[in-house]
Amino acid sequence: DIRLFSKFVSRRHATLVRRRRSDGSPYYRIFDGNLKGKTSANGILINGRKLQAHDLEDEDEVIFAPKVSAKYYLLKRENTPTDPVDQVDEYDITLINPGMIDDPEEWDN
Repeated sequence: DIRLFSKFVSRRHATLVRRRRSDGSPYYRIFDGNLKGKTSANGILINGRKLQAHDLEDEDEVIFAPKVSAKYYLLKRENTPTDPVDQVDEYDITLINPGMIDDPEEWDN
């Protein structure tokens, strides 16, 4: 579970599912809401587009609510630790604390 603290984020705002491509390589798909079809109140934006589901790619930006976003980074195998315990497919989601950024509406002013 990843918890996002905002009055604009639903309790089950999005679901992140690990899947496998036909060649066996893993990827993650994010869904708005839960896997039973119940969507969040405000939806999710992926790279500025409101989507119900999306296969995440390196540097995709997911916006859950005003001032609540995550950036998805795919770590390349050559950039991951060499310890056998750490040799798993690693992914990083950067969560931004809403209090740490300015109001985006003020950026255009």
